[in-house]
Amino acid sequence: MESRKNIAAAKKAGGRYNCAQAVVTSYPELTGLSEADAMHLTDAFAAGMATMDGTCGALTGAGIVLGMANKNASATRKQMRSIMTAFMERNKTVTCRELKGAGTHCVLRECPLCVADACEFLERQLAGRPVEEKKE
Repeated sequence: MESRKNIAAAKKAGGRYNCAQAVVTSYPELTGLSEADAMHLTDAFAAGMATMDGTCGALTGAGIVLGMANKNASATRKQMRSIMTAFMERNKTVTCRELKGAGTHCVLRECPLCVADACEFLERQLAGRPVEEKKE
């Protein structure tokens, strides 16, 4: 599969999609969802579940795509743990509020880059490749 991370990041940067929507709508052949259904399904996952206190919506979107692609709860949970771990290693947190620097005024990662990261790790999992960052 050709990477969709730049497509998804551009969707988020364009302002029409929340982070979860940008991820889920970029993989329609894996989810079987129409654009409209994917948008409605992910409405509540904007801004860390609308409070910024929740998990980054891009990660939530990646979990939705994994579940629909795998149709195997055990495999999906295992892969999602790997994605979460890699995202945490790269960005220091998985919480929207912390990523956006709410309260600290120190943005750790902009939304389009969070979307790209989530898609990168999702695609690695779907391809059976490790998601861990290479230490140099």
